[in-house]
Amino acid sequence: MKDDRLLGIVLLLVSFVYGWEAVHFPEPFGGAEVVGPETFPILLALILGLSSVYLIVKPDPNGEWPVLSMLGQLVMVIVVLAIFAAILEPIGFIPATIFLVSVLCWRMGTQPKSALITGVSCAISVFLLFNFVLDLHLPAGILEFS
Repeated sequence: MKDDRLLGIVLLLVSFVYGWEAVHFPEPFGGAEVVGPETFPILLALILGLSSVYLIVKPDPNGEWPVLSMLGQLVMVIVVLAIFAAILEPIGFIPATIFLVSVLCWRMGTQPKSALITGVSCAISVFLLFNFVLDLHLPAGILEFS
């Protein structure tokens, strides 16, 4: 219980710093926009802040730390996220996101075919949402049409 509250306090501080930095992003070229580069980070900071407050107010009464084997799973997630960050620009958002979502779904126990279907549907739907609804262009990479 004490560990959850401590984690909640640390994450609340992280969300505050993250949100503070996002609010101070420079104004994009061409003037301020309704949805700018700071919008998504601010939303993430708010979600993290609210989750942190919940953790502080209502911690898990019997919080047991996961077994050591879970550490390997967490390291694998960090490695997959690092690979995603490295390949995002060169190959583009859609292939990189298909890789990320598919691998993470597969590691959570989904069958490979279902994981791939989930990866493809998530990547395409998020790409369409950001590019055409929010007008925030994501890297097309190898799928860019000249």
